[in-house]
Amino acid sequence: MSIERTEEETVAYTVEDGIAWVSFNRPEKRNAMSPKLNRQMGRVLEELEFRDDVGVLVLTGEGVAWSAGMDLKEYFRDTEAEGLKGTRKAQRESYGWWRRLRWYQKPTIAMVNGWCFGGGYGPLFACDLAFAANEAQFGLSEINWGILPGGGATKVAVELLPFRKAMYHAMMGENVDGKTAAEWGLVNEAVPLADLKARVTEVAKVLLAKNPVALKATKDAVRRVGVMTYDEAEDYLIRAQEAANSYDSEGRKEGIKQFIDDKTYKPGLGAYDKSKQR
Repeated sequence: MSIERTEEETVAYTVEDGIAWVSFNRPEKRNAMSPKLNRQMGRVLEELEFRDDVGVLVLTGEGVAWSAGMDLKEYFRDTEAEGLKGTRKAQRESYGWWRRLRWYQKPTIAMVNGWCFGGGYGPLFACDLAFAANEAQFGLSEINWGILPGGGATKVAVELLPFRKAMYHAMMGENVDGKTAAEWGLVNEAVPLADLKARVTEVAKVLLAKNPVALKATKDAVRRVGVMTYDEAEDYLIRAQEAANSYDSEGRKEGIKQFIDDKTYKPGLGAYDKSKQR
């Protein structure tokens, strides 16, 4: 039986203990990204980004997939029938929320519970960290149906993988499991599916304990400096630290105070106590 979801139903989310659990919610379509889903994901990201009760965002999928990529019928065939106008509109909606996620205010984690194909590499790369189930399957299947891995997928492969692995992955159209994806660098770590949410929760709680201004500055810096010369990166990082201090002048001072004066923590072993910050 075919399931017809409303636009609002294509994305689900809950907020629990500072963590926003956001899900692709088209399990009957392996969470393929349709124009409806892309529009709704943009709204959800907008709603959650500056909420005081959200400190970390986790992106996952309902059912057996994370995302099977772009919906071949709704994203490609139906929009192409509208001509260039329809194609460009669909591209803006999808690339737009991936870009928003890349520079999101809060730390983001991809929790890859199952299939992650093609266009799914866009939001995968957009998340700051990524954890996968051993059982998950990753693939650039575009070559198998006669196109190149577009929508940034080829760029993602080159960014995350060594050259020879990126070339093989893109040209062969073969799948790799979560364990291999971790070995290759597509994700940080792979664990059994039964342990995946607990591991992601553990990581999210570590992030929640850290200074949010410093986290935002750090994640932006890691993305920015990769395309800079050393001198450009050095200058950028000095300015970024000064900007972060202007937003949170007391945070750095409190951390230094707790280490030097109070002797209540060691920076190499954890974060300072934010609850004592004025």
